[in-house]
Amino acid sequence: MADAPDKVSDLASAISTLVQPGMSLALGCALEGLIPYAAAHEIIRQKKRDLTLIGPISNICFDQIIAAGLARQVIAAWVGNVSTGIGYSFRRAVEKKKQPQLKVVNHSNFSISLALEAGSRGLPMAVGISPAGSDIVKGNPHFKDLICPHSGKKLLAIKALNPDLTILHVQKADSYGNCRLWGASGISKEAALAAEKVLITCEELVSTKEVRKDPDRTFLAGFCVDAVCPIAWGAHPAPVQGYYGLDNLLYLDYAKATKTRQGAESWLDEWIYNLKDHKAYLEKLGMGRLAALTVQNSRLSTSLEYDW
Repeated sequence: MADAPDKVSDLASAISTLVQPGMSLALGCALEGLIPYAAAHEIIRQKKRDLTLIGPISNICFDQIIAAGLARQVIAAWVGNVSTGIGYSFRRAVEKKKQPQLKVVNHSNFSISLALEAGSRGLPMAVGISPAGSDIVKGNPHFKDLICPHSGKKLLAIKALNPDLTILHVQKADSYGNCRLWGASGISKEAALAAEKVLITCEELVSTKEVRKDPDRTFLAGFCVDAVCPIAWGAHPAPVQGYYGLDNLLYLDYAKATKTRQGAESWLDEWIYNLKDHKAYLEKLGMGRLAALTVQNSRLSTSLEYDW
């Protein structure tokens, strides 16, 4: 471990190095929590274009990248707003009559999970039944009919997904990339193992000694990770278990602001382009607002005995 490389980086440098135009990115793989908004905002600031966005429930993370004109394709189960429903920028991009129109590959939450799991195992496809019979599979190149050679039953062959980069937000990580994530993790691990590279943003940077004290809690091993960016409140306005709750007000305000293209552009200016970095974003939110979201009561897990 002493010879392992230190992977700690500031967020701007990590995004500059790891995110290139035309790449496929997996984001929001823990469903409604732990969405790496700080990383998404830096991608927008650096105007990384022509991106393919992969994820199950991206929330307004994808909607913001689409509003910035940086996405050419979305492979997802849902793009919207956890508090209000539709993502208006996503809808405008899909309904746009003139080129370039946003390309969308539809999935269910389960089928995209299977696709990323297949990718993590080095397989070209996953085999399933869901979502056979739905409109999702109609004309969709990611789904092909398959006859099981054992049972003769009709199945679906689901194309594997291997993102160029998966970005995860976690609670803790050490400088080598060993990270801890607790609470709902969704398909975060599958997305990380399926990807060519992995960027971790974390609430806290901890020592490797702390990680070694309880190795069973390591969610993803450091050899899978290319960069670690300590960035408190890096998932805001999404919740992070043990740290802070969901900022419902921001989701509601975002929906009101982005009903028009001009409103979406103004929101991007106010909350991303006119702010130098995530620190400036937090200063704009204000300490009072952040304090109201912070977890107030500690609920420790049961202690474990590792001795023989």
